[in-house]
Amino acid sequence: MLLEPPENLSKWLGAASLQRIERCRAAWKPRAEHQLPPPDPWTTWLFLGGRGAGKTFAGASWIKDQAQRGGNLALVGPTFHDVREVMIEGPSGLKSLYPVGARPKWQASRRRLEFSNGAVAQAFSAEDPDALRGPQFHAAWADEFCAWPKPAETLAMLRFGLRLGTDPRLVVTTTPRPIRALRGLIVEPGTVNTRVPTSANADHLAPAFLSTLQGLYGGTRLAAQELDGLIVEGEGGLFRAEDLARCRGAPPARFQRVVVAVDPPATAGGDACGLVVCGRFEGRAFVLEDRTARGLSPHGWARRAVEAAARWNADALVAEANQGGDMVRAVLAQAGPPCAVKLVKASLGKRARAEPVAALYEQGRVVHCGAFPALEEELMALGSGDLDHSPDRADALVWAVSELMLGVGRRPRLSVL
Repeated sequence: MLLEPPENLSKWLGAASLQRIERCRAAWKPRAEHQLPPPDPWTTWLFLGGRGAGKTFAGASWIKDQAQRGGNLALVGPTFHDVREVMIEGPSGLKSLYPVGARPKWQASRRRLEFSNGAVAQAFSAEDPDALRGPQFHAAWADEFCAWPKPAETLAMLRFGLRLGTDPRLVVTTTPRPIRALRGLIVEPGTVNTRVPTSANADHLAPAFLSTLQGLYGGTRLAAQELDGLIVEGEGGLFRAEDLARCRGAPPARFQRVVVAVDPPATAGGDACGLVVCGRFEGRAFVLEDRTARGLSPHGWARRAVEAAARWNADALVAEANQGGDMVRAVLAQAGPPCAVKLVKASLGKRARAEPVAALYEQGRVVHCGAFPALEEELMALGSGDLDHSPDRADALVWAVSELMLGVGRRPRLSVL
């Protein structure tokens, strides 16, 4: 085993060889688990993260992997300046992933990055969607999607160009903002989401960075968006980021009552089936699990609900019956529920139903026993008119908390005088 320090290796390797080794070691940067591509199948990898969460490094590393296969690649940023200074030349950009002598070359006049094996990455500004009409690509990386001037239009033009090879794919990295284009992208078929707070990359940030910003902005909408990587509420939203930020906690050892709430989809291939488990103990509701799923058959979502009820020893399965009440009861009965099935009907609109539940969050009487980013984003979108899909998770949670806390299905109490 060689134990000599590097400076003593020069007599064996020579100064030039040592310099090459150091350059290679400086360029080699291991990826954290959350910076690795998700398992197949997927066509779009959406990386949502707070500031400094490692989004750029994840996108650049993935493009480097694609470049090793050759072909045409696309780099799209808010402006040409962002593409060059962040995605290519930045400290976590593409060039930083290669040794000094082997880095891809930037051709400013042609606005493209040329790799030694012949692969080419063309740079595009999201300010000019029409520039994407002609070229075609094997893969693409879109950075800071929520800062694009015309996100939906530019993304559509980029996708029309992803038509080379057998498996063209797209990676989108961004700090989220409450925009319609992002909400639509999240629920698109073939999109896989990675959600990473800034704290996941704390080892690569200045020591006081997180503590200082948490002290200044902790519990605010700004912190939820920029540090936790959440899509915060839009104008008119019922659920505030401040309330959701402070509602996290541990579950009690036992519950007085547990329910599994189901918001069934109208069709098998349409909306998701909202499925949320909640328990009540001493005047507070505890959100235990979000098992919402998309693309399930009626038998599939019923079995999923029954499995959750059995695992949590639930007292009741509460299912919305507006979409075919008899069918909902029959499907759940066929799945063999271990508890009572209760059908509820929505006589009020979503906002009116959710308002009392939002008040419970404001009072600190609802606790999230885990990280539920997709659920929290839907809650913050309720009432804002800024959601492209049905808020199935949020609807299921509203039914569960209402059942436990607002007199629906509450067990009577006797007082001895």
